[in-house]
Amino acid sequence: MTDSHANPKDHPTGNAEKNPDDWTTGAEAMTGAQASYLKTLSEEAGEAFDDSLTKAEASKRIDALQAKTGRGV
Repeated sequence: MTDSHANPKDHPTGNAEKNPDDWTTGAEAMTGAQASYLKTLSEEAGEAFDDSLTKAEASKRIDALQAKTGRGV
């Protein structure tokens, strides 16, 4: 019998809650999906869209803009 707490598939959202500063790929360019959503949020918030953000920076910016626009609630 295996320990269910050791299997990451038992908790598929666990990675989604990881701090972007701790991501191993956080310094890479943001993904296309991040860029698209961030552009939409930026327009809704009336703020500039920065296409040079890293994955980690984009994630933090998305969180901030979701809070500002009410989309993240």
